[in-house]
Amino acid sequence: MLAHERLCALYGAPFRFFSVKDPLSELVSAILSHRTRNADSHLAYQQLVAALPTWAEVRDAPTAEVETLINPCTWPEQKAPRIQAVLRELTERLGGTLDLPQLTAQLTELPVPEARAWLETLPGVGPKTSAATLLFSTLRRPAMPVDSHHQRVAQRLGLIGPKVGTEASHALLEALLPEGWDAQQVYDHHEALMFHGQKCCFFRSPACRRCVMLDVCPYGQQLLGGNAGAPAPAA
Repeated sequence: MLAHERLCALYGAPFRFFSVKDPLSELVSAILSHRTRNADSHLAYQQLVAALPTWAEVRDAPTAEVETLINPCTWPEQKAPRIQAVLRELTERLGGTLDLPQLTAQLTELPVPEARAWLETLPGVGPKTSAATLLFSTLRRPAMPVDSHHQRVAQRLGLIGPKVGTEASHALLEALLPEGWDAQQVYDHHEALMFHGQKCCFFRSPACRRCVMLDVCPYGQQLLGGNAGAPAPAA
């Protein structure tokens, strides 16, 4: 994939995995991160686990207490009961206990599409959260999350249509990945497109003239009136 090759070269792939959380911790972290700045979701997570060190304690705590602890993130009044509902559902599925080895085995043994489907039957868990749980956690499974930056870059490059929603974009973009990619390759792809959205392909006033994808980007070509030459240097 041309975008993968150019953007990975530009931003210095391979990238080091940023998270070392187990899958259950990553699942909760992903729920907290929805529509929230990284610094705020990180603070919310840290406050939660400092006050309630086990997920059983989070599950059984008064919802108002959980809501207060995760207040730095957006919509804590929605996320607190959702997290507790997820933990209760997992407790039931895992035989009455939040058994991490059992959950890890479940998510390791299932093929990636089935593992994602299993996670997405949990309350409020969608494609981005399921993919983040599998890829970012210590499971390191090749499932690709799509955030708003990644989606915007993909739309402008014409990889998906301009009106494709966030949830639908996961299946479409994952289908474009080469068969057999491992977790590192999928992670590099996600990170490279995300970085490009953050550092060049901005929502407003994208820096098309210095973009390494300009020569193959329909959006940039149109924005500049077709006045685009060779791609900018990657260094």
